[in-house]
Amino acid sequence: MKLSANIANLIIPDYAPFLEQLQANYAAMDRQYDQAAAHYRFDCHACTDNCCRTRFYHFTYVEYLYIMEGVRALRPDRQFEIKSRALEISRKTAALDKQGKPVRLMCPLNFEKLCILYPYRPMICRLHGIPHELRKSANNRIYGGGCETFDRRCRAKNYFTFDRTPFYILMAALENQFKQATGIAGKIRMTIAEMLVGLHI
Repeated sequence: MKLSANIANLIIPDYAPFLEQLQANYAAMDRQYDQAAAHYRFDCHACTDNCCRTRFYHFTYVEYLYIMEGVRALRPDRQFEIKSRALEISRKTAALDKQGKPVRLMCPLNFEKLCILYPYRPMICRLHGIPHELRKSANNRIYGGGCETFDRRCRAKNYFTFDRTPFYILMAALENQFKQATGIAGKIRMTIAEMLVGLHI
């Protein structure tokens, strides 16, 4: 079957094994990220760039459902506020896109400079900020830099091998298993704001 626009309202418990595996994947990412951050002595304290204003796209249904599980654990009034923020961000994003202007809008989950669903945050939010690499093959590696705050504070330090490849492989395998088990077809490419617009309150 094709996934409807009401994915945000699907019943989560049926997908518990997939979400448990997602949590295990996230824990592996966090351990590797923490090792890299410790090497550079890097943290986000007093960051003026704030990656929560970055227009990140997310590509897995299983992460989408995990975010919805986190939202459902919040108070109804907070859920309403999050959806209202998401609608406003989506409106402003469309207007900026139409004008050809860059989009730097705060994520609807950021309250008082902190993510209120931090344990549920998607992969790209977890991995952002630290220089990294991706292995296309044994002899073909693509390197990515750190965020602006990292570059200001840490770019003179020796590189720590932070290979994202195993995490991408784990996430792709989990997503494929999830889609096969549910009959979901197709792909997604959504911001968190776009996900939360579909939240049923």
